[in-house]
Amino acid sequence: MDTLIEGYRRFRDSYFGSHRHLFEELAAGQSPKAMIVSCCDSRVDPHLIFNAQPGDVFTLRNIANLVPPYAPDGAHHSTSAALEYAVKVLEVEHIVVMGHSGCGGVRALLEPQDGEFVGPWVKIAEAVRRKVDGRADLTRVERLRLCEHEVIRVSLANLTGYPWISERIVAGRLVLHGWYFDIEAGRLYIRDADDDRFFPV
Repeated sequence: MDTLIEGYRRFRDSYFGSHRHLFEELAAGQSPKAMIVSCCDSRVDPHLIFNAQPGDVFTLRNIANLVPPYAPDGAHHSTSAALEYAVKVLEVEHIVVMGHSGCGGVRALLEPQDGEFVGPWVKIAEAVRRKVDGRADLTRVERLRLCEHEVIRVSLANLTGYPWISERIVAGRLVLHGWYFDIEAGRLYIRDADDDRFFPV
């Protein structure tokens, strides 16, 4: 905790001091053009990776960067609520689903462990696990990497099931993107929507 407090002091003395005007503007409201759905993993910080300033990106982080299917049933839906706010209130023009290498959430999907919440959550992508089961031609690392890519595709497909997202896509007011960050190499891969493959930037 002392490290965090010291970090705040450095932020207050340096960054905030030199960007005070920005924070005064942001105090009046936000108008980001993009939303990023990324993993909670402490090693993958979208603002750091994209050199973004406060107010640039509306960020949603959860286990394994998953978007659940559209299900307005009155239960608690944090991810869906964030999507609704970003799309219907902030009117973002882009939604990026960004996965990453070495994802613990995807590993929990492939190698289930005891737990009350993670297991049921990652079952959103259960079809991914079934897809790679029995693939003897893959090493453990290759299997994980394939599933990390597939989870991005699942989230993108689920996004199109939200009526107020699909309507905006059809109208040309919203674009979906699938990105993948390789932690060790510090390299970003972007999914080509035409051939569904990931290419390095």
